[in-house]
Amino acid sequence: MKRAIVAALLAAAALQGRAYAEEVWTFSVTPYLWLPNINGTLKYAIPPGGGARPEVDTGPNNYLENLSFALMLAGEARKGKWSAFTDLIYLDFDKEGSTVKAVNFGGDRISTSLNTSTKSSLTGVAWTFGAGYSVVQDPRHSLDLLGGARYFGLKASSDWQLGATVSGPNSQTFASSGSISQREDIWDAIVGLRGRFKFGEAGAWFVPYYLDIGAGTSKLTGQSLLGVGYAFKWGELVGTYRYVLYDMKDDGLLQDIRFAGPAIGATFRF
Repeated sequence: MKRAIVAALLAAAALQGRAYAEEVWTFSVTPYLWLPNINGTLKYAIPPGGGARPEVDTGPNNYLENLSFALMLAGEARKGKWSAFTDLIYLDFDKEGSTVKAVNFGGDRISTSLNTSTKSSLTGVAWTFGAGYSVVQDPRHSLDLLGGARYFGLKASSDWQLGATVSGPNSQTFASSGSISQREDIWDAIVGLRGRFKFGEAGAWFVPYYLDIGAGTSKLTGQSLLGVGYAFKWGELVGTYRYVLYDMKDDGLLQDIRFAGPAIGATFRF
């Protein structure tokens, strides 16, 4: 009896060791193109020598209308249930249609409808990275829990044109035309999930999804993605709709800025 138990334990250990030996690192690289609209408010700091801070609404604008340059690249390394991932986005929008909706004179906020022609330019780098652990792995559905961080470095500038100067308390004025620029670096911790549903166990069609939420420098940041893809032997082609939100604290440059639009990419696995 003891010999049978020992033999069974040795066999189980051998099978477990074989399973671990079969777990190898796999990698994927996904270049993609994302075409977002921008919608939200830029709340600039008081410029040097100025007595007021403009609040500028930007968007929504048409896809590609003001996109000067874009670079998007995602990657993943996976072994067994563990994975590491990264996602890099560089966007450069030039002369987005904008509106000066208010001027803040050091606490006294004056709304205005004098805007005639205001343009804003935004250059940003968003880098999301972290690790995941698979909680569901079956032929038709996979699900990973994620933890990580997201960096967003943004440079914004606005050239405003108003129909008249804006008057504030204590004989303060805000010029009818001018320009302003500001840079902000944002770091946030994020948690989330990602996965996919397949149409049939051996089907090539699938639905990918992703969701995260976080905070840190920002009051709230979130990202979501939903799409459809088709798998080949070499990798996958995927089309998605992606949404990214940033809501900063009261003194932050970004006030409820949203990026949303379609994306298409190709995943290469090796």
